[in-house]
Amino acid sequence: MIPGILLGLGLAQILAAFLGLPGLSPRRLLPAAALAQDAPPPPAPCSAEEASQFDFWLGTWDLTWEGGSGTNTVTKIMDSCVVQEQFEGDGFKGTSVSVWVPQVNRWKQTWVDNQGGYLDFEGGMEGDRMILSREAPRRVPPVRQRMVFYDITADSLNWDWESSADGGKTWDLQWRIHYQRRK
Repeated sequence: MIPGILLGLGLAQILAAFLGLPGLSPRRLLPAAALAQDAPPPPAPCSAEEASQFDFWLGTWDLTWEGGSGTNTVTKIMDSCVVQEQFEGDGFKGTSVSVWVPQVNRWKQTWVDNQGGYLDFEGGMEGDRMILSREAPRRVPPVRQRMVFYDITADSLNWDWESSADGGKTWDLQWRIHYQRRK
């Protein structure tokens, strides 16, 4: 049976009290526990305004690009903290997870696919464009790569895959995809 003085205390506090750790007697913890009960609840996970910056991408999309087509389904998972992408096109399949990381004030994205590919990106909104970039490993000279989401409307957007061999001074288009929201 737990002594009445320990009711409302956290597990770590109860253990500290029972283990006799210095300065953590139940009598000293009780006022802190009472204050904690009166404190406002912490903000909901992923409630920062920036955590909704990728909401334009949510939904099911028909994709077209030069010489090909596909689909992309983008949803929020994990209590709406993670944006998950499911891409399929011309035998190619891939998935990404994206999350707003407030500690670094950036989006982070990880992509994997059925070709054994793994790519990691970070970035955010720049004006009316979402830009995520990375440095390609083991490239000499170093190559920067980026994805640019732009011309974003309720029912369409464009996505460019670009690379730069001069540290981002100039960018070369590698692949352009047009997204059309599926009705």
